[in-house]
Amino acid sequence: MLLTAHSQRAIIGPRQRGGVITSARPVFVLGCPRSGTTLLQLMLHAHPRIALPPETRFVLPAYEHRLSFGDLREHANRAALAEWITERKETRFQELGVDAGRVAERIVAGPPTLGSALGIALRSYAEEHGKARWGDKRPAYALYVPEILRLFPDAQFVHLVRDGRDCVASLLGMPWWHRGFHEAVATWAQVMDTTRRHARAPGPGSWHELHFEDLVADPERSLRALCGFLGEEYAPETLEPHRVAGIAVPARKTWHRRTHGALDSSRAGSWRQRLTVDQIRLCEAVLGERLARHGYELAGAVRPDPAELLRYRRVQLMRRAAHARRRLLDRTMTRTRESGPVDCRLTEVPELRA
Repeated sequence: MLLTAHSQRAIIGPRQRGGVITSARPVFVLGCPRSGTTLLQLMLHAHPRIALPPETRFVLPAYEHRLSFGDLREHANRAALAEWITERKETRFQELGVDAGRVAERIVAGPPTLGSALGIALRSYAEEHGKARWGDKRPAYALYVPEILRLFPDAQFVHLVRDGRDCVASLLGMPWWHRGFHEAVATWAQVMDTTRRHARAPGPGSWHELHFEDLVADPERSLRALCGFLGEEYAPETLEPHRVAGIAVPARKTWHRRTHGALDSSRAGSWRQRLTVDQIRLCEAVLGERLARHGYELAGAVRPDPAELLRYRRVQLMRRAAHARRRLLDRTMTRTRESGPVDCRLTEVPELRA
């Protein structure tokens, strides 16, 4: 990807630390919902130089509503944006545990771009934990990589892949999932197809993919490779994510209770017991090629009921059509009305507490 003169300002070059070249690029963890991204978030948060906060709701909504904030070169508009990020319950900013007033002040005094304001909020969380590197984790980012790159042109993406049948089975057991079986299958398929295209777009050193099954079976090997990609020294602390779960996972998220204990690989492949025969048939009929591409063995289920297959196709088409409409609207209308650049321009390295 070619970077503009504006976006090049956002890039912080690598630094020498203890004989190892380290990076200051923001880190974004993504994947299908229930693929293990919270576990990976905690592993990275346990690293002495990296901080990834609990899931928030201000990065993508801010981007989608950016026209409403006006020209951020205006002091009053930056103040309104700062209040929108730090004071609204919907953004979940309060779960970061940082001083909202102080963050708002820094946003107002910071560079006049949306990416800078969002970066200040995320970086403040890292500073609160004495960390040099910041970033974010949210499964939905898998469908919004181009938007994240507009905000953070030097971002590094970590894509966690899990067997689609396990993701579907896990989604169906979540108290917040109300979209049904076909929507769960279509979600995994869309994430796999979209991230496959994204993986080639950001450029070298920007995209890393790993599998949940490898992460829980041989975590040290997976984490060493991940640290190498991020330009960081491997840290043994990353093998004990449960030690930071009480800090980085809100107590209300009871479905993440497993992250508070030792690593457990027993859920890998549990779709065999958690899905019905008919559900397995549909999964393998529509996800089989993608599963095989990622090294997952198929059970060899027979073809599903044609009526069930048709129901799935309708759900899939509706999801993809909605996504395509959103992307078209963003490119043809919203971007043309932007009052200025949106890229993050936080070039200075924060001074960390002792």
